Amino acid sequence: MSRPRTFPEAFQRTVAAHPEDVALRTPDDSIRLTWKEYGDEVRRIASGLASLGVKRGDTFAAMLTNRPEFNLTEVAASHLGATTYSIYNTSSPEQINYLLTHAGTKVVVCDRQFAGRIKASGAPLEHLLVVEDGDLDRLRPASGFEFEATWRAVEPDDLLCLIYTSGTTGPPKGVEHTHRGWLRMIDSIATIWPLEAGDTAISYLPSSHSGDRFFRHYYAIARGAQVISVADASRLTEAIAEVHPTTFAAVPRTWEKLKAHLERELLTDEKAAAAFAAGEPRLLDAIRVKIGFDRLKWALTGTAAIPEHVYAFWQKLGVPVTVGWGMSECGFGAGSSPSGSRIGTIGTIAPGAEARLSQDGELLVRMPWMMRGYRKDPTKTAEALDPDGWLHTGDLAETDDDGNYRIIGRKKELIVNSGGKNMSPSNIEHAIAEGTSLMGPAMAVGDDKPYNVALITLDPDAAVAFASKVGVAADPVILAKDEQVLEKIRASVYAGNQKLSRIEQIKKFTVLPTFWEAGGEELTSTMKLKRRSIAEKYADEIDALYASTT
Repeated sequence: MSRPRTFPEAFQRTVAAHPEDVALRTPDDSIRLTWKEYGDEVRRIASGLASLGVKRGDTFAAMLTNRPEFNLTEVAASHLGATTYSIYNTSSPEQINYLLTHAGTKVVVCDRQFAGRIKASGAPLEHLLVVEDGDLDRLRPASGFEFEATWRAVEPDDLLCLIYTSGTTGPPKGVEHTHRGWLRMIDSIATIWPLEAGDTAISYLPSSHSGDRFFRHYYAIARGAQVISVADASRLTEAIAEVHPTTFAAVPRTWEKLKAHLERELLTDEKAAAAFAAGEPRLLDAIRVKIGFDRLKWALTGTAAIPEHVYAFWQKLGVPVTVGWGMSECGFGAGSSPSGSRIGTIGTIAPGAEARLSQDGELLVRMPWMMRGYRKDPTKTAEALDPDGWLHTGDLAETDDDGNYRIIGRKKELIVNSGGKNMSPSNIEHAIAEGTSLMGPAMAVGDDKPYNVALITLDPDAAVAFASKVGVAADPVILAKDEQVLEKIRASVYAGNQKLSRIEQIKKFTVLPTFWEAGGEELTSTMKLKRRSIAEKYADEIDALYASTT
C-alpha cells in the first residue's frame, strides 16, 4: 500500500485497520474511545466546525489541558484542511491576543478555566467553544457537508500546523509545517524509536510544543498507538504507575523530578540505597515495575541538555532513556536508539537529514521535513534558512568519530568576558546544579566582566520537601537565607566549579528569595531562561555581586 499523503488520510487508514483498539483515554478511563469511536467523533465535530465557517486554509486554535478533546478537535479541523495550533496555558491576555491576531484565528476551543483570559485578550473571535459548557456536544452539522470529499481535498503541501516559538528574544514566531513534511519525519523517526498499534504513550507536555504535538498526536495517529491524556502534570508519577507506558518522553527537568521522587519514596533506607548502588538486578526490576517503567521500549529526553548524573541514574536503573534533539523549525534533527545512546551527546543526525558545522562551529541542518517558513515573516525566514536550504540552528556543536553530535552552547547566548573569553552559560549552569536537587533554574552572568557570577533559585518541589523535613516554612524568602540550604547550594557550586576551567567558574552567587515558574517573567513555558528579561529585572542583584569585595 502506498504511503498516506496527508494526516486525514493517515487517520482514516488507522481507523479502518484498528477499529476496536483503544485510541484515546484518561488514566481513570472516565473517557475511553476506540479508533472507530474516535473516527465517528471526528466526523461529527468536523461537520459542526464547518457549520461555524471553518474551512481549508483557515487557522484553528486550542487552549486546552491534555485531554482527549484536544485530539478530537485537532483531527476534525485537520479534516477540513484547517491549520491548527495550541496556545500555552500560561499565556497572558496580551500574549493570547498576539497569537490569535497574528494567525488570523476566528474559532478557538478551550477549557473553561482559560475562557476569561481569551475573552480579556480582546481578539476578534467569532466562536469560543468551551469544553465543560458542552459547546462541542451542541455543534450542529453543516448543511450539505460532504465529509469524505472535504478531507480528500486536503493536499500534502497544505499547512498542517503552526508551532509558535517561545519568544525568548522577541515576539513568538509562527513556524509553518506541512502534511508532507511531518509524514516524512515519521518515516525517519520510526527507524530509531518505533511506534506501532498496541503501544501506549502518555500526553502531559504542552501541545503548544512540537514534542507532545508530534510524538503524542501525529505519530500516534499514523501508527495506531494509544494516547493517555494527563490533564494535571502533578499527577504524572501516579499516571505512569497506573498505565505502564511502552514509550515515554520528558524534558530534563521532569527526569530530574522523577529521580528525586524515586529517591524520596523508594531509596530512603540504607539497605535499598546500597542495593541500588550495587545494581542488584532484582531490586532494579522491582523498582521499574513499581514506578511503571517496566514495559518501556524507549524513553526520550530533549529540548535541553540533561545533567549527566541524572542520565546515568536512569541508565543504571535499566530505563532505556536516550536523547533526541530538534527545534520548532525542523522538528526531529538528531538522536539515537537506547542501545546506541552516548551520555553527553544528542546522537547522530536523523535518517534522511544532513548536518554540517559552519566555520564558527554552528550546527547547520537540512532535511525534507523542514519548516516552510515563519508565518508572515519572510525576513526572519531568510535569516534562519539560507539560499541552499540549510537551517542555522544557533547551537554550537562538535562531532566525534562515530558521528555523534554534542551541543556545547548557544551562539547568541555566549558569555564574552572582559578578557575576550567565550563561554557557554548553559554548560556552567548545568555544572553547578548537579550537586543538589534543591537548586532550581540558575543563570550565569559574566558579559564584559572579569569573572562569572550566578543568580540561583530554589526548586519549588524540592524546597517544599526540604522545608517539611527540617520543620521550616516552605517560603522562598525564608529558605533563601536558611544556612542549611545555603550550605547545600555552596557545596553544589563548589563541586561544579571543579569541572569547569578557571575562567568559567562561578566566583560569587546569590540565592533569590523567589521561585521562577514556567511562563513567568524569567522562564518561557518550556522552561527556557529569558536571559535578557532576567538581566534587566535583577540588575541590582547582579551589580551587588560585582560591587562586593568580600
